[in-house]
Amino acid sequence: MNKRTVLILGTGKVGSLVAALLSASGDYQLDIASRRSAAVTALIHDLQLADTTAHGVDVTDVDALSGLMERKRFDAVISALPYHRNVVVAELAARHAVNYLDLTEDIAVTRRIREISGGTDTVFMPQCGLAPGFINIVANDLMGRFTTLDTVKLRVGALPQNSTNMLKYALLWSTEGVINEYCEPCDAIVDGELCTLMPLQGLESIILDGVAYEAFNTSGGLGNLAQAYDGTVQTLNYKTIRYPGHCEAFRLLLEDLKLNQDRDTLKRILENALPATMQDVVIVYVSASGYRDGKFIEDSFVRKIYPQQINGTAWSAIQVATAAGLCGVLDIVLSDPGRYRGFVPQESIPLSRFMDTPYGHYYA
Repeated sequence: MNKRTVLILGTGKVGSLVAALLSASGDYQLDIASRRSAAVTALIHDLQLADTTAHGVDVTDVDALSGLMERKRFDAVISALPYHRNVVVAELAARHAVNYLDLTEDIAVTRRIREISGGTDTVFMPQCGLAPGFINIVANDLMGRFTTLDTVKLRVGALPQNSTNMLKYALLWSTEGVINEYCEPCDAIVDGELCTLMPLQGLESIILDGVAYEAFNTSGGLGNLAQAYDGTVQTLNYKTIRYPGHCEAFRLLLEDLKLNQDRDTLKRILENALPATMQDVVIVYVSASGYRDGKFIEDSFVRKIYPQQINGTAWSAIQVATAAGLCGVLDIVLSDPGRYRGFVPQESIPLSRFMDTPYGHYYA
């Protein structure tokens, strides 16, 4: 089988592991574009990435990036860039007829990518990764087991295993991404109606394996599920899991101190005050209730993912959960090119099919 050619943009916490997983599979030839080509070359050496080429291209330079995509025919482009850069990449993917995947959780960006995908024969699959991403695949699987749906809850948390600060948090992934999901409106279905909820609201308590957590509304985690199930479920929502007290502390920062109106300052504060850690845990919890065979039943899916050594390198739990989610769906859409085209929501992927990919075992 000929190797699939994939262009990766962004080699941060997740993009670097995406490259490592795809390279280790032996099924891909990778190209990584960055204006810091020396750093990418070092990354290729350190992670021992086979069949991987670094390109000294500034990904913010539209003409330069377009030129690269014109010179070499790629099967797919993966954007692991900050969410606000994804629209331009998607537009270039449409121009050059390249399959497109990203990690965005931003609702407005996803809507724009859906518009860009109109009339195309290639795949446009935003919101890959964990949440949105893998959790939407799980939720869709659970929802399909019911004759009549009542309530569906999606809950995900990426947490430090140990924390002593008042926010009870650490910088585990993109600071911009965290701020965005804490500030933007949230899709949901309430009393059978599609609606918009405010972030940091809907605070609830959760106990899993004897540990107390809290969960509250955050933006983007539902992906396309609210639109897909509008009119067929009474309650559908997504909330982020944190340790108790986290939500109240962030309400102080965002609402009382009005840092939701000054995100650059909030980003500087968080990156100056909060530590990074590789000792994290990812919690995935989905529950669905409704009627099956005339009985009111609830099914649930619960997983905890911890840091892992992969190919001799240590990776955090959130890196593993997010990168494996993207690699799994990439493998599926490229393996069956006639089945998927245009805008492809996460729930289009069967859970059993995902778990059968080389990346499904990271969630087992």
